[in-house]
Amino acid sequence: MKTRITESTLLFISIAKWVFLSTLAGALVGFPVALFLKLLRVSSDWAAGWDYYYLLLPLGMFASALLIKYLAPDAKGHGTEKVIEAIHRRAGKIPVAVVPVKLVATLVTLVLGGSAGKEGPCAQIGAGITSVFSDIFRFSEHDRKKMVICGISAGFAAVFGTPIAGAIFGVEVLFVGSILYEVLLPSFISGITAYQISSALGITYFYRPINFVPVFSETFLLKVMFAGLFCGLAAITLIELMKYFEKKAHALAVWEPYKGLIGGAVVSLFALLVTKRYLGLGLDLIEDTLTGVPAHWYDFVLKSLFTSITLSFGGSGGIITPVFFVGATAGSLYASMTGLDHATFAAIGMTAVVAGAANTPIAASIMAVELFGPAVAPYATVACVISFLMTGNRSVYPSQVLSVTKSDSIKVELGRELQDIREASYSPKPGGLAALAIQFIQRVDDAVNRLRR
Repeated sequence: MKTRITESTLLFISIAKWVFLSTLAGALVGFPVALFLKLLRVSSDWAAGWDYYYLLLPLGMFASALLIKYLAPDAKGHGTEKVIEAIHRRAGKIPVAVVPVKLVATLVTLVLGGSAGKEGPCAQIGAGITSVFSDIFRFSEHDRKKMVICGISAGFAAVFGTPIAGAIFGVEVLFVGSILYEVLLPSFISGITAYQISSALGITYFYRPINFVPVFSETFLLKVMFAGLFCGLAAITLIELMKYFEKKAHALAVWEPYKGLIGGAVVSLFALLVTKRYLGLGLDLIEDTLTGVPAHWYDFVLKSLFTSITLSFGGSGGIITPVFFVGATAGSLYASMTGLDHATFAAIGMTAVVAGAANTPIAASIMAVELFGPAVAPYATVACVISFLMTGNRSVYPSQVLSVTKSDSIKVELGRELQDIREASYSPKPGGLAALAIQFIQRVDDAVNRLRR
């Protein structure tokens, strides 16, 4: 007699399986992430005792590039990008050497002043551990990809203390315009588990509720929308600087560790000539802007410059912490220009630039709630979506796959990685607002040309 297995039974078995595996993934990732954060804090405190510690950055970036070149080439860059690439191209298979090499290379880079973040290494460490675990137990390619996505979510949640945003980030960052719903539950569980473990091990997290939020009005909403546009431009600035210096580094025909030596020397020289406030994570300046201290007009540009050189020339680290810096200072600058509250718009800017630079508007909106409280969330969400639309087919993660166009007027092939999309064609609908705007711009351009002649 044959036993009939119902659909509900199969779904129950699948849910139970992934509750167990995602909890295990969160536990496996939570411990090494907490260890990394503790090592980073201790070593950074040690380096802070030296006034000119950043003069050793050329040697640090040389060592970082040397380790990565000969021990784990997949550890190059800002971490999360390589994980996205591995998921799309190799079903999430990541060499085991990536985990220790990424940890050491990032510590060396950040402690000696390299401008980078701490989330990329944690996401890559999490993805590497879950990939190795999947190989040991001979998981299918499909299950390995799901485990690696859990590793990304767990690493992101544990490093920033944002378990919900971390979970959403892991499933949203892979594609532009779509979410892998089948991995949503495992990502939530792994993110929450990793966060709880790292918290239990003594890792503390930033949380600053924004108390000043004005009464809703059409005028204020319009100002928030313009803030989203401004943050989109700040995100584009960072992305384009990253692309520019990556091309320069690639065109430099020297041994890879020498590129680290050159890049470290340039960053150290800039720090001597300008200021060292753009070195390292920059958390102190981020916290200052979130308490209402006005940022300088050039802060977000110089941080983008320092970060682009560090990550393009052999330095190792993440990109989201610098994005936080760029967003907070850009939001503060916008508040200075418009006479608005600095703390509120620093918080809005911080999440909006994440949405635009990483193409993750949902994760960034939820992050606003987890970091700054629910009062600012509606405004941050509006700015996040606008910033996301503003950046077009750009991203700090060029291996993201494009799943949707951000406008009906943009004709571009879907299903391809952003780095493979050379140029989009624009064909606005006749009589539409985009068509009228383009006609107006063309007429202005024709008039200017006639005047020149």
